Amino acid sequence: MRAQSAEERLLAPQGDGDGQAKDRQFVRALARGLEILRAFQPGESVLGNQEIAQRTGLSKPTVSRLTHTLTALGYLVHEPRLEKYRLGSAVLALGYAALSDMAICETARPLMQRLADDVGGSVALGNRDRLSIIYIQHCRSQGTVTLRMDVGMRVPIALTAIGRAFLAGLPEAERRYLTDRLKASMPRRWRDAERAIAAAEDDIRARGFCTALGDWQRDVWAVGAPVVSRDGRSVLAMNCCVPAFAAAKDRMIDEFGPRLAAIADHVSRDLASRF
Repeated sequence: MRAQSAEERLLAPQGDGDGQAKDRQFVRALARGLEILRAFQPGESVLGNQEIAQRTGLSKPTVSRLTHTLTALGYLVHEPRLEKYRLGSAVLALGYAALSDMAICETARPLMQRLADDVGGSVALGNRDRLSIIYIQHCRSQGTVTLRMDVGMRVPIALTAIGRAFLAGLPEAERRYLTDRLKASMPRRWRDAERAIAAAEDDIRARGFCTALGDWQRDVWAVGAPVVSRDGRSVLAMNCCVPAFAAAKDRMIDEFGPRLAAIADHVSRDLASRF
């Protein structure tokens, strides 16, 4: 029987401890501490122990011990007046260290910014984080005031152009595993999502990009394209988003999509040269 990966263990229900029991190298306390940090989302300044417990599925006493420890280490800062916590500078140091090691972000940025300015929208480069895509680089035109997005933002894989493009770029085995996890996470919406994912794969094979016209946010239209290293081991994805009122569907397909696909291809070649 295949051993569970660390991610599979974390995605498993809280009561499913069989994988952890068999893996003597897996440190459950460390995993729980990282889950506390993951509970914070962009745009949220503070969270209390009760909110963290609800998001992580951990008991409140466990959360209290972990937030105390993380505060002592500088990963959280306690706000006594609110009886809540915010992320500390130690988390920022880790994030900046990770981003600084991804030179591909700076390679892509000038091309992304030019496209964002030309279309009057935003362009993002993202990587997978569980069942989401997290933006690791983001460019926005100065005239865009309606698209509230930035580095660190998470968007769902199944409902977005960038997520579907990422799926299309994965090797078959990884795509099948991730698709199964997505299906389990959204049973009521899966039938529609599955059709959209299949259509996105067809579009990417045919023209290098896919579309999501209001699928996740009704007022946002997007095109997405995969970024894949030559050996297939490194997979990222890109999107180009505009307010729905700002562009016609034909322009998304005939102009924005091909330009994004060309940038993704350029970044893919550069990604291949670095690994």
